[in-house]
Amino acid sequence: MALETYQAKRNFGATPEPRGAKGRSPGNSFVIQKHDATRLHYDFRLEMDGVLKSWAVTRGPSLNPEDKRLAVHVEDHPLSYGDFEGIIPKGQYGGGTVIVWDRGTWTPLGDAKKAYRKGHIEFELDGEKLKGRWHLVRMHGQPGEKHENWLLIKGDDTEARHDGKDILKQRPESAKTGRRIEEVAKNPTDTWNSKPKGDGKAVAAKTKKAGRQIHDWPKGARKAAMPDFVEPTLAKLKAKPPAGDGWIHEIKFDGYRLQIRIENGEVKMLTRTGLDWTEKFGKDIADAFKALPIQSAIMDGELVVEQDSGASDFSALQQDLSQRRYDRFVFYTFDLIYLDGHDLRDVPLIERKRLLEKMLPAGNDKLRYSEHFDENGSLVLDHVCRLSLEGVVSKQRDSTYTSGRRGEWIKAKCSQRQELVIGGYVPSTSMKNAIGSLAMGFYDNGKLKHVGRVGTGYTATVAQDLYERLSKIEQEENSFDDRLTPEERRELVYVKPELVAEVEFRAWSSDDKLRHAAFRGLREDKLAKDVVREMEKTTAKNLPKSTVTLTHPDRIYWPDEGVTKEGLVNYYAQVWRFMEPYVVNRPLALLRLPDGVEGHQRFFQKHAWKGMNENIEQITDPKDRGGEKLLRITDFDGVVALVQSAVLEIHPWGTTTDSWEKPDMITMDLDPGGEVPWESVIAAALEIKERLEAEGLAGFVKTSGGKGLHVVTPLKPKAGWAEVKAFAKRLADSMAAENPDRYIAKATKAERTGKIFIDYLRNGRGNTAVAAYSTRARPGATVSMPLEWSELTADIGPAYFTVDNTPPRLDALPKDPWDGFFAAAKPLEKRKR
Repeated sequence: MALETYQAKRNFGATPEPRGAKGRSPGNSFVIQKHDATRLHYDFRLEMDGVLKSWAVTRGPSLNPEDKRLAVHVEDHPLSYGDFEGIIPKGQYGGGTVIVWDRGTWTPLGDAKKAYRKGHIEFELDGEKLKGRWHLVRMHGQPGEKHENWLLIKGDDTEARHDGKDILKQRPESAKTGRRIEEVAKNPTDTWNSKPKGDGKAVAAKTKKAGRQIHDWPKGARKAAMPDFVEPTLAKLKAKPPAGDGWIHEIKFDGYRLQIRIENGEVKMLTRTGLDWTEKFGKDIADAFKALPIQSAIMDGELVVEQDSGASDFSALQQDLSQRRYDRFVFYTFDLIYLDGHDLRDVPLIERKRLLEKMLPAGNDKLRYSEHFDENGSLVLDHVCRLSLEGVVSKQRDSTYTSGRRGEWIKAKCSQRQELVIGGYVPSTSMKNAIGSLAMGFYDNGKLKHVGRVGTGYTATVAQDLYERLSKIEQEENSFDDRLTPEERRELVYVKPELVAEVEFRAWSSDDKLRHAAFRGLREDKLAKDVVREMEKTTAKNLPKSTVTLTHPDRIYWPDEGVTKEGLVNYYAQVWRFMEPYVVNRPLALLRLPDGVEGHQRFFQKHAWKGMNENIEQITDPKDRGGEKLLRITDFDGVVALVQSAVLEIHPWGTTTDSWEKPDMITMDLDPGGEVPWESVIAAALEIKERLEAEGLAGFVKTSGGKGLHVVTPLKPKAGWAEVKAFAKRLADSMAAENPDRYIAKATKAERTGKIFIDYLRNGRGNTAVAAYSTRARPGATVSMPLEWSELTADIGPAYFTVDNTPPRLDALPKDPWDGFFAAAKPLEKRKR
């Protein structure tokens, strides 16, 4: 970037910012400027090539190495800008207050220019506030992105902090004048050439004596007393978002919809039916709303608990509520109904959102503004579903706030969800005083229609809590208006139809029953009588069915995630069309955990065990005809038989039983040691891809479901095991030799800290790697997920995909993420001397 871009964006007759010129002598200064513009952020600038290379860090730097702060690369700034502190007038580019938050010198660790081009700058800072080792890492861009996104990460050294203390809150003052940004905003005359232009009286007329700006009320706002509870606008469910320029699109959250009412210093949090749940959510959220500089307001939004991936999780929210845990609650605000004596319901939505964004504090961990997208709704939904989020809510940008389902809000989901009434339960066969499954229904013309049982999605605690609640409302007569079949009545205990649950499922069957459904939580904010079918019947995908009988289908394999034996079979049914070629007709090594991931029994088995299902075949190793037989599966019944036997990880050989001695794939396992940022693992995978392509081979990538990545190469089965392993070793050794500070090719754990172990040993005869789409026997119910290379970004970590969020992701994809895997296979050429 050149200074022409900087200068073209500014009117130097109106802004006090320096025009500046490129520096002639080399230097190594750095500056961080706190910038309260449309949103508060921190501008991070490093002197390089006579200019200040600049990044806008949205949440500011953090001293915790585990925090990866988004840093958007912006135009170069002149060196003289490093001393700028003052006010950029409203209406000018970047209008707002600026202070010099920190300044000092920086020292690159290596060739700075080369590191900048490659997208990973490692350096040390010697500032007044920030010191020690830091990283700037460029993220892999998405098609159509306007900005170049990087990550600012603190190195784990003596200057790092793991105590949760925030340097931004501890040291908010200017490193130049010692004043806070609020002081500069009120009295800028002491700062460098920063007195705002224009009529001071006009500026003062827009400001109250207390210092709070009077709102420029948009068209449609009217003075009025605060109304009583306002029935929320409800979205209509559609198969896809609407098209056209008149719509904006927001991420759909997976939490509790709440109306926030602030009046006379008091905060109330009401459900969508008007119930006062203020006490239910603890004090932190309410206190955050109390701290807002407003007198009265009504806001619409959603309270959520977020996973490590950033996705909201209703099941986790339910679990925290049951445990009275409040520290993970976050509130996303997406609409403003009333503010400081003005009713805003007739104000266009986009104007209501502008007021809301200005009112909310930037960088608040508890209160967040719900951003929106102006792009095509279908493209937004596609991206959301690839990230395994819940869906999109589309709203007409000029619409008023209209209660009920009469407004112009439309929701489109990545997976199908439906609120259903609980009409009965079946006791667990594997736990005492717990439910094993729930019988569900919805109301159709006043009659409760039975839609089947839901037998997965319950944690052990939830299963016991539901049993306790449901056993108190048992009844003799049928809760449903249908006449149930003998199979539907088997072991069923009827209950009064009072409780509402949210259920995720794949489709409706031809006889109006749920297919592959999972419990997601109770909906205590909705009345049972209001539960109707949200969407017309959808065609069920032709998923495989099994003849294998599951014993104890309600046995929980992942207690914290509520994934049961039945739930794991449902998962494999939904991914089988993608997974099949990577597990059938291959020798297998299996990890069995009969008591689930929290049990003490763990068996890594390559041979048969007592009582093994007949759908798991025993096969003879041609090189060991007198030894114990190996194992394989040949169809979907085989994988269900593995689940029945508590197999939670499937590790195939890199060959089929049709060609024992000729592998058909190479797997390079990238296993990061401590302190290695995820972006470095991504960079390593991309480097392997480049090296493979230089050899005329293709590379495909998948998460391991653990800490790292696997780069997998399809082969024509021509070369033998020795040649394949030798090739993989050369690849690993060459990377380690060229970058010994980043990579290691030896399986020596003591030497792995700060490096990536490139494990080539997966490619020897009899060695295995976890299969694509296989689950992992560890907390989280994670899976090894194939990705397109364009999806390999910091948004998706190594353990991002799970049994729960993988099926909707695959349903949303236009094609297999490893489409053309075996078609890309090439023979491994003998290495030329």
